[in-house]
Amino acid sequence: MFPLGSKKKTVDAPASDWASRLRRGLALSGERLKQAVQVFRSHPSIDEALYEALEAQLLASDVGVRATADLVAALRKAARDKRLKDASELEAELRDALAALLAPLERPLAESRPKPFVILLAGVNGAGKTTTIAKLTRLFQSQGLSVLLAAGDTFRAAAREQLQAWGERHGVTVVSQEGGDSAAVIFDAIRSAHAKGIDVVLADTAGRLPTQLHLMEEIRKVKRVIAKADPGAPHETWLVLDANTGQNAVAQVRAFDGALALTGLIVTKLDGTAKGGALAAIAREHPVPVRFIGIGEQPDDLRPFAAAEFVDALFG
Repeated sequence: MFPLGSKKKTVDAPASDWASRLRRGLALSGERLKQAVQVFRSHPSIDEALYEALEAQLLASDVGVRATADLVAALRKAARDKRLKDASELEAELRDALAALLAPLERPLAESRPKPFVILLAGVNGAGKTTTIAKLTRLFQSQGLSVLLAAGDTFRAAAREQLQAWGERHGVTVVSQEGGDSAAVIFDAIRSAHAKGIDVVLADTAGRLPTQLHLMEEIRKVKRVIAKADPGAPHETWLVLDANTGQNAVAQVRAFDGALALTGLIVTKLDGTAKGGALAAIAREHPVPVRFIGIGEQPDDLRPFAAAEFVDALFG
């Protein structure tokens, strides 16, 4: 199920178990969307009042202005082309339109990869980067891959200590230093990975806001230095997003993509927010593939994003 090729088979939780956990995890966002579905039941006929009410509910679900306009336009077209009369028939059309909108975000990683496979992770403070790195470590190890962690957040001692603790728990080396330069730490980690024949390097970086221009320039430097340690690296550059940020997620994606040329997103904390609809806004306004979504604290609560199962879970 996991997108990277593996050296040994993994034993995943049954698909039905993941589907039920995803449904529970997206319950708050699903409640918002169900209010939009309720519009179809309170407006028996398909008319302008229905479209206006639906538009209001989609906007309240953090779907975003442009994505909402696209979804409503898709429903208008479906009603016209299929000559629908009963508003209840639009529920299935909404599901299909939302799945189609999100589909471009579903892009599995290529199975062939360089060794070491270097992944640079960025994000704002509190997005869940360190915990996500721990989950990714567990995921890659379950595939028989060796992992090395680079504690590139040299600003916060707590971040280094937390990553070191995760490293000890999973039995992986953590390259770190007190203070110093983030780029130098990650450079040393990549060189060490080459020497030891490590499969995957996960490089942490300090949390930063897109408006902190000096820190955004610093992370650009980190990426340039990584390329000196390994031409072609980082092979993936992922932004970790807290789903609670809602529409602000689009601004984060745009800013970090401009600085780093993102190859993917990891959306965390979907189980604690009603703003999961923001993925639709990302898909419409600044589409970057969603590599993984997180719905809890357990190691297997981080899974590859699949548009159809995401929409199914939202609609419950």
